[in-house]
Amino acid sequence: MIEITFPDGASRSYEINSSPHDIANSISEGLARNVISANFNNKTIETTTKLTESGKLVFYTWNDSEGKKAFWHSSAHILAQVLEEFYSGIKLTIGPAISNGFYYDVDFGDKIMSEKDFPKIEKRMIEISRAKHQFELKSKSKKDALDYYKKLGNDYKVEIIDDLEDGTITFCNHDNFTDLCRGGHLPNTGFIKAVKLLSVAGAYWRADQNKKQLTRVYGISFPKQKELTEYLNLLEEAKKRDHRKLGKQLELFTFSSKVGQGLPLWLPKGAELRDRLESFLKKAQKKAGYKQVISPHIGNKELYETSGHYQKYGESSFQPISTPNEGEEFLLKPMNCPHHCEIFNAKQWSYKELPVRYAEFGTVYRYEQSGELHGLTRVRGFTQDDAHIFCTQDQLNSEFKNVIDLVLYVFQSLGFENFTAQVSLRDPNNKEKYIGTDEVWETAENAIINATEEKNIKYKIEYGEAAFYGPKLDFMVKDAIGREWQLGTIQVDYNLPERFELSYVDSENKIQRPVMIHRAPFGSMERFIAILIEHTGGNFPLWLTSNQIILIPVGEKHKKYTKKVLSLLENDEIRALADTRNETVGKKIRESELQKIPFMIIIGDEEEKNNMFSIRGHGGKDFGTKNIKELIHFINQKANETIKEFKLI
Repeated sequence: MIEITFPDGASRSYEINSSPHDIANSISEGLARNVISANFNNKTIETTTKLTESGKLVFYTWNDSEGKKAFWHSSAHILAQVLEEFYSGIKLTIGPAISNGFYYDVDFGDKIMSEKDFPKIEKRMIEISRAKHQFELKSKSKKDALDYYKKLGNDYKVEIIDDLEDGTITFCNHDNFTDLCRGGHLPNTGFIKAVKLLSVAGAYWRADQNKKQLTRVYGISFPKQKELTEYLNLLEEAKKRDHRKLGKQLELFTFSSKVGQGLPLWLPKGAELRDRLESFLKKAQKKAGYKQVISPHIGNKELYETSGHYQKYGESSFQPISTPNEGEEFLLKPMNCPHHCEIFNAKQWSYKELPVRYAEFGTVYRYEQSGELHGLTRVRGFTQDDAHIFCTQDQLNSEFKNVIDLVLYVFQSLGFENFTAQVSLRDPNNKEKYIGTDEVWETAENAIINATEEKNIKYKIEYGEAAFYGPKLDFMVKDAIGREWQLGTIQVDYNLPERFELSYVDSENKIQRPVMIHRAPFGSMERFIAILIEHTGGNFPLWLTSNQIILIPVGEKHKKYTKKVLSLLENDEIRALADTRNETVGKKIRESELQKIPFMIIIGDEEEKNNMFSIRGHGGKDFGTKNIKELIHFINQKANETIKEFKLI
């Protein structure tokens, strides 16, 4: 017999060689029908895998992220099977699950595939799914695996297998199709009821632009047709909210090939928006005891070697900048934290002066591959709302919780009410990716978990998602149409203080290392604004929007009075705009709607005579008639409703 422990701590005895499906069926037939994947002792397995030892078992259904991963990865196998059927002689490479769906990278050779082929591919995928073919995972020796793909002439699979250890290689079979695969599949193809191919794109083999460009076929699948329909409706809504489209429409930012890919240019309205966001956070930071610092855009290569950033980001950095001094090299900074460490090092600190909190809106640079660039969400130069706190071990818990309060304040003021928290820890099976000792990591990880629990924030743990120098707390925010984004991060770091030999003098006059907290509520200004645009659909909170109200004169004779009203509004710091162009009122209204200006007033004879104004909201909503004082009060009141006051707890 083997002892199986479940997530709630309960345990039961089962016959040796029982599978997750057998165990699920012993609990309830309904559970067995819905289980599509499983995890045993922190390893993803098939529902048919025979268990030969005691351990911890977790069931995954469609409602779990890992369940969706298995679902979409299995769908990628079916896609690959169909592509081989329709385009003989192609070479398959990899087909992973992604956050929404799956893709397969294929070398089509001289074959041509286009979106016109999607319907027939989708039809064939559903035919295969309905046949309920079993997914079977089988081990192969490295020699047999290499021989198999060498015979097929698939150099890509050979290259993958060359990097694998003998005894760890598995193939997945279903129907008449087989593929190199590590596992994590559905019990059978019948779970897949709806499929949609979304797009094709180019992708370099192993993301190396010096290697061959492959064709990447994107798709998504669901256990119900209804869910696919809902998803496609979501995509249509997402297109309307695309920050690239709205950014152009609202005249916020642009890109220029002459300036360079991934380097956004902020237009006046966008610059104003950024400035208000920065001012909003700076005001809160000042209350929380942060001091503003400024660091240069470049740093000596040695600085980033000391921090470990060169080892981490060297390959994705811009080429070093050489000086006339032989051997002297500078880099565009990939991170602000090494600079802040050196600012802290400028003097000797006493424990009485800690914590020290440095904040900077610092621009950093990373050479992202051109195929990875996407509007403002993936750029090569971006500004982080960075801050670093240097504190004692005794101060760590309270400082971490204070940062959580600041992050939540930002979310609440910008309408991000729906969020979850993720404690990102290092991968225990791949510790060489990280710097620092096991003891240091354990201390840092426990500090984050304890502070999060004390703030009564629900969280999940994700292994392998930590920064290379320390664990972190990430906030996953859902936008208005249900998409999840990572926004806001807080990290605990014992490693950089050690690497930079940071110190303070304690109460016993002994030299100690401070603990370092990294935090960025926005993350980066570029990505945050992109997400904010898509979350609001360009209808920003009233306190943030560039123009709060537009005044439209009916005719030439009303322009003088319109300018007078404009002046009165501006005197009370209302951000107003007067459209006095020689255009029709109808055209001005339509353009105002496109610009998503929250409020509008049409000024004609009656308004000028009575000094009363009918307030029209964006979208045509009527807010009644008011005089100038009432109008000013109304706008200020509405603006204050959308922003919170930051209070220290």
